[in-house]
Amino acid sequence: MNLDEQQATLNLPGLRLPWKTTLAIIISTLLLTTDHYVDIVSNLLSDDAFGKVVRDKAVERVGLYLLIPLLVIALVFRERPAAYGFSLGDWRAGLKWTLVTWAIAAPVLYLAGRTPDMAAYYVRYEQPFAGILLNAALELIGWEFLFRGFLLFALYRVAGPSAIVLQAVPFALAHLGKPALETFSTIFGGTLFGWVAWRARSFLYAFLIHWYVSVFVVLVALAAR
Repeated sequence: MNLDEQQATLNLPGLRLPWKTTLAIIISTLLLTTDHYVDIVSNLLSDDAFGKVVRDKAVERVGLYLLIPLLVIALVFRERPAAYGFSLGDWRAGLKWTLVTWAIAAPVLYLAGRTPDMAAYYVRYEQPFAGILLNAALELIGWEFLFRGFLLFALYRVAGPSAIVLQAVPFALAHLGKPALETFSTIFGGTLFGWVAWRARSFLYAFLIHWYVSVFVVLVALAAR
């Protein structure tokens, strides 16, 4: 893609907005809002059991946060998903920083997961180990692509390195309602995830880190009962 196409603008009175970045921000906001207010799968298959609600939400987020952005990239932006981090990228750098982060995060997550608020919140996610792994993967694959793929690489075109912090802002706000310790930490964790995605040119390694974090905290909370 040439530079003129990357910087194509949407012209409003007194404004020239980069149309792809603007649309990525609007779509991301609408998807997050829809996720908050509408339980699509649960409404189709009504069941009040907490475990089923969690699974339904995880499946729903694959569609909202992964499939819809991919369709926008391919059909509206007319670009390859790899331009938005949907690739292996620099897999050596990605795996290196994934393993380093896993090692550093383990003791921090252990202490955090045993705090009363975190333990009480995540003990509800009890299920067989394979279910914990699968649920977290479904929950986070789209979540990470939305923030560390679609939004990060769209913002980077107009904001440069500041995009790494900017994408962490809606990520942190999306955690409101979770334990305070987790929510306060997400601006820093989201920035780290963004840096790893930018460094590796792929959202996949941020996904692996976030998946590890999620599973680790649930296991610690269950062990602390």
